[in-house]
Amino acid sequence: MAKGLGKGLQAFFPEQNDDIQEKIEQIAISQLRANPYQPRKTFTEEAISELADSIAEHGILQPIVARKSIKGYEIVVGERRFRAAQKAGVKEVPVIVKELDEQKMMELALIENLQREDLNPIEEATAYAKLMDHLSITQEKLAVRLGKSRPHIANHLRLLNLPRMVQEFISDGKLSMGHGRALLGLKEKQKLSLLVEKIIKEHLSVREVEDLVNQLNERVPKETKRKKVTLSPFLQERQDVLRSRLGTAVSIKPGKKKGKIEIDYFSEEDLERIIQLLHSEDAL
Repeated sequence: MAKGLGKGLQAFFPEQNDDIQEKIEQIAISQLRANPYQPRKTFTEEAISELADSIAEHGILQPIVARKSIKGYEIVVGERRFRAAQKAGVKEVPVIVKELDEQKMMELALIENLQREDLNPIEEATAYAKLMDHLSITQEKLAVRLGKSRPHIANHLRLLNLPRMVQEFISDGKLSMGHGRALLGLKEKQKLSLLVEKIIKEHLSVREVEDLVNQLNERVPKETKRKKVTLSPFLQERQDVLRSRLGTAVSIKPGKKKGKIEIDYFSEEDLERIIQLLHSEDAL
């Protein structure tokens, strides 16, 4: 278990180090059900089939982690093993039963999946956002706990600013994370659908998309372009901090008597994410 869970999990839950010594029970597979907090939304059928063949021949080598619920057990860690065991026709599986509340269950499921590093970019970004929300921590603190760089986490979180359609293309592998980051720079969002269609149809590279976005931005009518305001070093630094912490475009506009801050969001979910970040004690 310790190898599969990784050092990041121990950084959140040091008491989990002795999981291997906990009692392993054989539980009927019919008593188990999927984790409602599972960050992985896509399970490759080919990978499940390969694991099912392995389980049929060698059994389940690593126990599933679950918690007791009103009706049977909820899987905390090991849903892919569970699905493969079902496919293999296994009747009972080895399970470590843990006592976990809703928040601990969610955190454990998210962190364990992040440590395996096989989530798609959108699943990974969503997991980061949920952890920051529920634990009320910043990108910097999350990066330290997970052993990731802050830019790595920030770049993933920025993908959540993309429309749902684009996020789904990234999840499906039709667009890469690099494509998504390039699309974030498009000024005229109404052109996004046509641009995405062109990328997929013509198999454009990330560099080609970056060049195309720059060309489209240069064609924006002058009357729609905002007058560029030169910020003081202090305001520029605060603007950069806000953009980094919130994972979206932020503009500070100073005035003679008062100024204003503009924060971009792309959906109600994205707005809620930003509000939660602003509510955290050290969001700024």
